[in-house]
Amino acid sequence: MSGLISMTFRPLALADLVLLHEWLARPHVAQWWGPPPSGAEVEEEYGPLLDGTGPHRAYIALQAGMPIGFIQSYTPVACHGEGWWLEEHDAGVRGIDQFLAPADQLGRGLGTAMVLAFVSELLADPGVTRIQTDPSPQNRRAIRCYEKAGFRAVREIDTPDGCALLMYYDRQV
Repeated sequence: MSGLISMTFRPLALADLVLLHEWLARPHVAQWWGPPPSGAEVEEEYGPLLDGTGPHRAYIALQAGMPIGFIQSYTPVACHGEGWWLEEHDAGVRGIDQFLAPADQLGRGLGTAMVLAFVSELLADPGVTRIQTDPSPQNRRAIRCYEKAGFRAVREIDTPDGCALLMYYDRQV
């Protein structure tokens, strides 16, 4: 099914912060992304991503032109100063985090389609060597989504946000 679902991505814009705030408050998102932030906290955390100059890139995922989720990529080696990914030294690695907004679409292949489409876009850059993600080890739905998209579990790790399952998608040679 996921092969039939077309996804596009547009950079997060200032006007999206209200939508993002509402999505982050949805129970199925807050369960894994933390307590719902205030509007000011969303602006503080995601506002700096709007200009696209830092190591993080944020996008709204669209299906048939309709916003259905959030996805972001980052360069792990650029996050060392924040206490993240201290063991990663390959500047070609990209990390991703994502969620689907409509709870009634969970478990239907939409998340897998979103991840596959985004991975494809990231790998269009020949400098990208690997893509990683780090769901909670308890988030079976996310882990299964990433596995269906071709990620493999590497090991559990400690992050500034707690225990996570490090997963890799390696560039096919």
